[in-house]
Amino acid sequence: MTKTLNWQSEQATHAFACELATSPHIRHAHIHLSGDLGAGKSTLTRYLLRELGVMGTIKSPTYSVVEEYQLSGAWGELNIWHFDFYRFNDPSEWEDAGFRDIFLSAGLKICEWSEKALGYVPEPDLHIDIQILDHDSRLVKIEAFSDQGRLLLG
Repeated sequence: MTKTLNWQSEQATHAFACELATSPHIRHAHIHLSGDLGAGKSTLTRYLLRELGVMGTIKSPTYSVVEEYQLSGAWGELNIWHFDFYRFNDPSEWEDAGFRDIFLSAGLKICEWSEKALGYVPEPDLHIDIQILDHDSRLVKIEAFSDQGRLLLG
């Protein structure tokens, strides 16, 4: 299942993040984000994490590779991992970093630059590719690879 969207502004990115955050299926989703530098992958992630209830600074894991968040609320506990594999020089770095256990555990996993860990990082439920059309506009292709991804895509 595939959906193509045209985001005309950053507000459209925020609206999409709000929509994703309201789905109960987001709690255990595995999402890959792709697109050029500056396309809006981190922006989408920040909006999504904020809508899920992450408070304080939401840092890009470009240098740390992963940022972890733990939330508690009326809906229970939620673990979130935000990965950025941009600095990987070899896909096997994913295995060397010990990420297999994280991907076997419950929670939301968001991966930027997953293609840099190709062959190691598991297939996502949802893949979101963001392409720059101009300063504000983005062409967004969203592809579901699982039943959970199809439920998220609606």
